[in-house]
Amino acid sequence: MANAYKEYWRNMFNMEGRATRSQFWWPQLVNIIVVVVYLFASELFSFRYSSFFYMGLSILMFAIWIANFSIRARRLHDRDHSNWWLLLYLLPRIGSLIIFIQMLLPSVEDTRWPVNQSFF
Repeated sequence: MANAYKEYWRNMFNMEGRATRSQFWWPQLVNIIVVVVYLFASELFSFRYSSFFYMGLSILMFAIWIANFSIRARRLHDRDHSNWWLLLYLLPRIGSLIIFIQMLLPSVEDTRWPVNQSFF
């Protein structure tokens, strides 16, 4: 789990290679926990309505968005699909559902992207 999360951030701008299901889903779980802890801590220390809170949350969410974009591309490579499949997000509801299902499905053995992200 720790390796998957380190690779998630190390490969934040990497759109090549592949990412297995565990390399995709562990960082998603950790990011949810990090955001919940951030929100809880901001409430605990009364930062919830300060500009510091919103600036920190905006930076955190933007970094997570970029890293998620690239890991989705690598996960699609693991399913032997192109990055262009990410354009399905432009279709309301159905596009997100199709991508979500692709993230759940197992890896394909022979793909155009033979190198796993662990080797970058």
